[in-house]
Amino acid sequence: MPSHVSRRLLVVAGLAGGLFLQPALAQEKPWPTAKPITWMVGFVPGGSVDVITRVIAKAVSEKIGQSIVIENRPGASGALALQAVARAPKDGYMLVTVPGPVLYGQRQPEIGKELSAVALMSQGPIVLVGKQEGAPRNLSELIQAMKKTPAQWNFASSGTGTGQHLAGELFNSMAGTEMVHIPYKGGGQAVTDIIGGQTSLGMLGVTPVLAHIKSGQLKAYAVTTTFRIPSLPDVPTMEEAGLKGYEATQYFVAAVPSGVDARIVSRLNAAIEETSRTPEVVAALAAGGQVAGKLSPAETQKFVVKSLAKFDAVAKKANITLN
Repeated sequence: MPSHVSRRLLVVAGLAGGLFLQPALAQEKPWPTAKPITWMVGFVPGGSVDVITRVIAKAVSEKIGQSIVIENRPGASGALALQAVARAPKDGYMLVTVPGPVLYGQRQPEIGKELSAVALMSQGPIVLVGKQEGAPRNLSELIQAMKKTPAQWNFASSGTGTGQHLAGELFNSMAGTEMVHIPYKGGGQAVTDIIGGQTSLGMLGVTPVLAHIKSGQLKAYAVTTTFRIPSLPDVPTMEEAGLKGYEATQYFVAAVPSGVDARIVSRLNAAIEETSRTPEVVAALAAGGQVAGKLSPAETQKFVVKSLAKFDAVAKKANITLN
């Protein structure tokens, strides 16, 4: 082949290669830039979701060198925030904390569909509690009492379709009990009514019940996870207390709109995992009875999808009417 032809082919090949590379290079935009990141919380300030998000977001901000603004958008059990983030640009500048498991009457944006999981920020138990005065000694005695007089037993949760409600229905299904669900708007009033005897039991988060357990006003029968927690070291798991195979976990997941560049998602995942080891984050999680979750984005997504499928089946079996 003549040399001038070879040179011409090399030039054409080089131009073609450059054309093929251009889209890839164009996609490699620096992240983050001077634009602040917004982290949505679908609940009012001061609650567990808000507190844990703020402490993790602060640590992540310091890690990646970019400001993160927390925006509270309460309403519809967190669905308004999910909707806002699902509609956001797919550029990595909008996150949302997804608490779970939560089921909705009308379909809302989900992880694995409109949203993509970034990281399992934390997970922890729900606590089955009752009034201390005259309480059965342990979970086995409680179940016996509930079967003997089923009409006398009910349980409080933070709302219909929440993880606490679903944990109670899972308990009914596995223990063969018939306690009636009583939804509350918050753990504080539920605790007051349990102590006062207006409500028999509570399936509640650690934060509102911890001080009352330690003071002796509430009896803690079991935690719903497969592991005990440091703040309640003497409280057994459901499995340890005799309800074999029981497991219900409350969790908080960071998510972004589906379609965000995988490299951005991976960097956020790494930052959240690294910050989970800092003293500030460890202390905040412990105060809420939570432990850090260390899963990849793909593992987190699988975890959430599996959890929702499990409790959707629980809701259908219990004929729960969701709002």
